[in-house]
Amino acid sequence: MSDTSNIVKPELTEEQVQLLNSKTGLRQLIRSSKVNLTKALLYAEYDQRLKDLQAEMIKLQTWIMENDKKLVVIYEGRDAAGKGGAIRRTTAHINPRTYRVVALPKPTREEAGQWYFQRYVMRLPIPGEIVFFDRSWYNRAVVEPVNGFCTQEQYDIFMGNVNEFEKMLVQGDTYLIKMYFSITKEEQARRFADIEKDPLKRWKLSPVDEKAQELWDEYTKYKEIMFQRTDTELCPWTIIDANDKTNARIKSLEHILRQIPYKQ
Repeated sequence: MSDTSNIVKPELTEEQVQLLNSKTGLRQLIRSSKVNLTKALLYAEYDQRLKDLQAEMIKLQTWIMENDKKLVVIYEGRDAAGKGGAIRRTTAHINPRTYRVVALPKPTREEAGQWYFQRYVMRLPIPGEIVFFDRSWYNRAVVEPVNGFCTQEQYDIFMGNVNEFEKMLVQGDTYLIKMYFSITKEEQARRFADIEKDPLKRWKLSPVDEKAQELWDEYTKYKEIMFQRTDTELCPWTIIDANDKTNARIKSLEHILRQIPYKQ
């Protein structure tokens, strides 16, 4: 008979026991052949918290629709920071007819000759709609200058105009939320390696991604300038610690819900 005297059995509250006995908790318990109560509880608590926040997102969207409000949520951050995963959890259960996720590719030749903000303006929400930008006009603040995709003059013009552009959005009765998903260089490298090994995710890697580690310090320099010049009282940045993906998803959802007066 094996000696079980050294097994650590965490003391659980009644609420935690109920959670582990729920469908969510039981699903987490059977994920692995070796039962780990602490880990299962953490995942179960995450799942439950996520569901609660997603339910609140439905209420928020209903308020946006019923009151003809407009909401723009910007997700910025380094490559592999988890922006897409956070957006998927945020939009998982809301009405697909009144929200859009915008992730624009490289500008076409025609778009490159337009006013820089034009292709973003064309995708802004109509009354009663939410638009989530998986990267946004802030490409010109960081990604483009780092990789040589814009001239110094184009960069300077953008930095001189972006605050006024956002001011006009807000004054036009649009809620604007700007979030930056922050990860360490080591975590980015680990995620790139995981993506490279996974044939179902390898498509995510682009030539820009492949240079991200090499250009880390340049990205940092332009990121800090972006914060210094565009973190305004009217349109502030919120930095999300994204080294832990589950925590980042929860924190970003909580932040969105705090910014909109949908319970009034």
